[in-house]
Amino acid sequence: MAPTPINATSWTFADTYVDEDDVLVAARARAEEVGVVPIGAGTGATLRFLSAVLEARAIVEIGTGTGVSGVWLLRGMRPDGVLTTVDVEAEHQRLARESFKDAGIAPQRVRTIAGSALDVLPRLTDGHYDIVFADGDKREYGAYLSEALRLLRPGGVVAFDNALWHDRVADPAQRDDETVAIRDLVAQVAATEGLVPALLPVGDGLLVAKKEWVPESD
Repeated sequence: MAPTPINATSWTFADTYVDEDDVLVAARARAEEVGVVPIGAGTGATLRFLSAVLEARAIVEIGTGTGVSGVWLLRGMRPDGVLTTVDVEAEHQRLARESFKDAGIAPQRVRTIAGSALDVLPRLTDGHYDIVFADGDKREYGAYLSEALRLLRPGGVVAFDNALWHDRVADPAQRDDETVAIRDLVAQVAATEGLVPALLPVGDGLLVAKKEWVPESD
């Protein structure tokens, strides 16, 4: 027997279960000023949970925005952890640095890189990162996955925001470029050997996958 779908009231209750403080409220206000759509509180809480469970020391974030997701990730990381965050908009990163400062995060714990993700990611170190979180250009999600698999250590996690894309991904009639790219990504992650995937109905959908440990050959 199939489970009863969750109703809107229960979904909202779950997605707002962890409260956001004044730091995150201010970061969201900055996002609204510049037209950035940040992750929701439920997605943020999930990212912080993953970061804490993995005791993350190194995370790559694609899409800095004004620092909402970065604050959540940093709050779950080890005290010596470093977030490397990439965005094409240098002004957004300036605002994000204000958010990180408000959160009491030491400057040396955040490395902001202004530029295209597909130009920056190939320069980062193989197998070094605990989490790769993508919230950038949806049409590039497939390419981000390829880079993430190289960047992640065994046991690390890749996460993609907007995996349900405003209820469009589950509707086969929706064929715009962004929806098709995310739909293809969801299928690719499910079919990729060596990944343990889950599609979480938090926020606008969070696709996560663990990179399995590969036994060393003799």
